[in-house]
Amino acid sequence: MKIMFSLKQQVHYKAMLLALLLVSFTLSSRPVMSLVPNQCNDQCGTIQIPFPFHLNISCPSISTAFHLSCLNSTTLYLHIGFKTYRVLDFFSDGVLVDFPGTTGCRQYNDLNAFGFTKNDHFGISGDNVLGLYDCEDSSLCKAACETNDLPGCDGNNGGSLGCCYPLSDHSIWHFGDGFSFFSKFGCRGFTSWVVSRGTNTGKRGVKLEWAIPRNISDRICANNADMVNATTIEAGVRCLCKDGFVGDGFAKGAGCIKSCIKEGQEAYGKECDRPKHSHKKLVILAGVLAPIFILVSLFLFLCILKRPVKPGSFQLDQARYNSTLSFRKGCRTRLFSYRELDEATRAFEDSQMLVNDKNGTIHAGILSDGSHIAVQKVQCETERDLIDVLSRIELISSVVHRNLARLVGCCIESGSTLLVVYEYPANGTLEKHLQYSRGQKSVLDWYKRLRTATEIASVLAYMQYEIAPPIFHHGLKSSDYVFLDVDFSVKVSGFALLSSGCGDGHNNYENDVYNFGLLLLEIISGTKYTDMPTVALEKIKSGKLEEIVDPSLYYHEQPITRREQIEIVADIATRCLLFGADDKIGMIDVAKGLVHIAKEGNKKGPEFEETFSNSSLLQMISMSPDSIHVP
Repeated sequence: MKIMFSLKQQVHYKAMLLALLLVSFTLSSRPVMSLVPNQCNDQCGTIQIPFPFHLNISCPSISTAFHLSCLNSTTLYLHIGFKTYRVLDFFSDGVLVDFPGTTGCRQYNDLNAFGFTKNDHFGISGDNVLGLYDCEDSSLCKAACETNDLPGCDGNNGGSLGCCYPLSDHSIWHFGDGFSFFSKFGCRGFTSWVVSRGTNTGKRGVKLEWAIPRNISDRICANNADMVNATTIEAGVRCLCKDGFVGDGFAKGAGCIKSCIKEGQEAYGKECDRPKHSHKKLVILAGVLAPIFILVSLFLFLCILKRPVKPGSFQLDQARYNSTLSFRKGCRTRLFSYRELDEATRAFEDSQMLVNDKNGTIHAGILSDGSHIAVQKVQCETERDLIDVLSRIELISSVVHRNLARLVGCCIESGSTLLVVYEYPANGTLEKHLQYSRGQKSVLDWYKRLRTATEIASVLAYMQYEIAPPIFHHGLKSSDYVFLDVDFSVKVSGFALLSSGCGDGHNNYENDVYNFGLLLLEIISGTKYTDMPTVALEKIKSGKLEEIVDPSLYYHEQPITRREQIEIVADIATRCLLFGADDKIGMIDVAKGLVHIAKEGNKKGPEFEETFSNSSLLQMISMSPDSIHVP
């Protein structure tokens, strides 16, 4: 027997929905408007069930495929075919489930254990990130996705992954494939996390996207909602509220309610149609503000008249005002005043300067709240340069990577100078720790150095291969842009903000792979000097690698596996120097190789086994260090 909702009950439900929306916004800075309870207000323990999922088969829905069961009023289950999956969480476009039949904590599951077959209502989401176990072919492993924070099944840190593969990468796995697909690469097990877009924190489980078949979707969407295609389910669709409206978007669900900002607060429904102020209030407000506005305008006009005019300054100021919206969009974090940064850096005095190169100057500073910052000053002579910088600031501020120094905020000064503010880890630069290590017991043992090199390579590869358009550094140095935080994790800053180099020209840019080769030699030797590439390659050619290894590493006292690791890293450094400037080797290859060494001990990664056919390391060096192309 179906339950029929009276008009009074429907009005009551809409009122309840509105109240819930208001409470949801009050309690959270991330509104979850689309995840309101279904019309029956189904609940399993403390878990509220959103439309189209339901417990009561009489509750309005769009398909029995979304019927759930609740065990002991605590645990929700989803039934797909002959499999039953425990529900862990809901999303606006999917549901997070556990592996069927899972009891206890298992780090890895059999590739066939999930037992899912695609259908008209559910598909494996591309938001899942997999940890693959014991794969014979590591060509599918993606170094960049290992920067995600992926907890173990016991809630603690998941540790080092054997092989990481995000399903959003479509080069190998495609929508519609099952997890057993990875057996082709010799993988024997896997686990899964969902990593929502714009974050790097994973939640353990498998996210299934849900949808309804297009051929039965007529008139299912509410007013003010659009029908959108599912990503992983062929011919599947969902309903999505239009801009300015919130809800689940379905006619049988909560529908869509008008949303707006009223006096700085989120408002819904009829609240959006009420005038903000009465006419009388507006008249009073205008009478108060008008004189103030006139006085401020006169003051600014006098300041402009007294200000010295430089050739071309009009165009730069015009560019500044034309790009105000772009600047505010680009600087999506904190907008600093020039005075704040001037005080933090002691008027940008030379003693505070960390860097002075083609990427700009960087000064260390301390804000009034005690936060340590690094301020990158970029001088732009043209409007095109200014727009280019703003675009890259916007791009970098949107990147989430654990080894990328966080962009704290920005400031625009006089139209031609941009100040970009980064976090400045208190542990200082990599160079400081390498210099401190020489001649005494090293703070940076080989394990820390290998991890440092791997993290630097990973963030460079991520910025070049996972970001569009790619972002290159063009000035990597241990003394300038590579910092270490309190747990010796890498933070890289100072990426080139101008592709045109503010007049220096693209051809003068230094190559990231070549520079990373120099950095690897510095990490091995603990020092740097002008002719280090030539000297180091000659020592390696002569079989005397130990002569350039940092004495504080006690090379001859290391176990054989550790010495072999140092030799392989020196091999990678050599390849970067010989072939990096000619683009015969990319940062993604370098990152994969180092990740493989860090995980597999002294085994050389597949990226370098056949990179250069019929060429051994000694044969490459025999080309003579004099032939090395220094960009």
